Amino acid sequence: MSKVKTRFPPSPTGHLHLGGARTALFNWLFARHHGGVFLLRFEDTDRERSRQEYVDSIKEALEWLELFWDEGPYFQTERLEIYAQFAQKLVEEGKAYYCECPPEVLEQKRKKALAEGRKPKYDGTCREKGLGPGPGRVLRFKCPQIGTTVVEDLIRGPVAFDHQELDDFVLMRPDGTPTYQFAVVVDDLTMGITHVIRGDDHLSNTPKQILLFEALGATPPKYAHVPMILGPDGTRLSKRHGALSILAYRDEGYLPQAMRNYLVRLGWSYGDQEIFSLEEMIEKFDLSRVSKSPARFDPDKLLALNAHYLRQEPTERLAQLVRPFLKNLGVEPPAPQDPKFLKAVETVKPRARTLKEMAQMMLFYFVPEIAYEEKAARKFLTRKIVPILAELIKELENLPSFEEGDLERLFRGLAEKHQLKLKHIAQPVRVALTGRTVSPGLFEIMDVLGRETVLKRLRKALEYAKEAPDG
Repeated sequence: MSKVKTRFPPSPTGHLHLGGARTALFNWLFARHHGGVFLLRFEDTDRERSRQEYVDSIKEALEWLELFWDEGPYFQTERLEIYAQFAQKLVEEGKAYYCECPPEVLEQKRKKALAEGRKPKYDGTCREKGLGPGPGRVLRFKCPQIGTTVVEDLIRGPVAFDHQELDDFVLMRPDGTPTYQFAVVVDDLTMGITHVIRGDDHLSNTPKQILLFEALGATPPKYAHVPMILGPDGTRLSKRHGALSILAYRDEGYLPQAMRNYLVRLGWSYGDQEIFSLEEMIEKFDLSRVSKSPARFDPDKLLALNAHYLRQEPTERLAQLVRPFLKNLGVEPPAPQDPKFLKAVETVKPRARTLKEMAQMMLFYFVPEIAYEEKAARKFLTRKIVPILAELIKELENLPSFEEGDLERLFRGLAEKHQLKLKHIAQPVRVALTGRTVSPGLFEIMDVLGRETVLKRLRKALEYAKEAPDG
């Protein structure tokens, strides 16, 4: 067998989304597993909708996922002469013909066929006219009218297509640009693609492409059609299910290794294993383990997986990764190697599910003034807490050490002295220091904030509580 060569051929008419990213991943893993080549190709013949910004965005998303290509990127718009040469070969061999049927006539015939319950296929009006090229004419493939083409699908098994269900589809448009069906075959042929792994929405295209390969005297690649990704409700995945583009997930604070792990499990499995390193994916990936049933997108599972990978990430690396998210919140974080900054990251690391969430959880460490959540302040910063806060401030001013153990002993002693549960002191202090009722451990927080900031915030809370209404 020749060296395995796969391709990922997106159209640059939009950003890379989950379905396309999974297709790219499966092709990349298959090539890596077999020591082969992974190629990137942009199918950009739709000049109306193709944009350079989408080319850049797709490349950026693949690089973020670390799915680096070995060849390309190629662009179909730079290969028009090649398509013209192959089209001419088919014409010369009597395997393609020019058609002058006006679009409005074709549309009338299509509507009539549908109304009569027939398949709306081209009726072959120009098939035997022997026309040459001319204004407004398209080039059609002379599809065999009898027999069947069997797609030996590597996931589904054999799928047979009756040639009577196919029509003489268009190869070249009047403006000289190739259609998808023709360009993809010429590309796969000239680029030496051995395996085509794509969504099963392309399955109906495959018999046409196999016939084209045979007409060109070439052996088709092997095909594998992966079932589509569905939303949680069982319908085809779309934006209304909350699915974002790959770069949008990056900007929300997801990690590439979490996204890769989630994508590989959308339709592929290896026993009961859920967590895979990139090396394990490459080692274990095989098309025989791809499910024949559609996968369902579960945003909660993706979030949980990302939380797992955040906890696994070294704190020093997280400190670097979270800094841009803190900057987006309007604060200038300390240097990533700053011990207090690393400690702050450690306090939220077990709790955060995304880098964005981590930055939001850490924000109170770095803002000069905190705002209290209204409900939290109303419940905990009351006049009842004024004497306790005043006493605590004095104790903290004179406390020789500001380490977690000493702070905890001080709080417990104060609670015992006033015959209170620890939480009755801890929660008001938490609100005073963070503005919220939920946060990392209180004594961890105080250690990171330092004596000066803690006292400043407690004094502010004391004044606030003094002004609180009775009750």
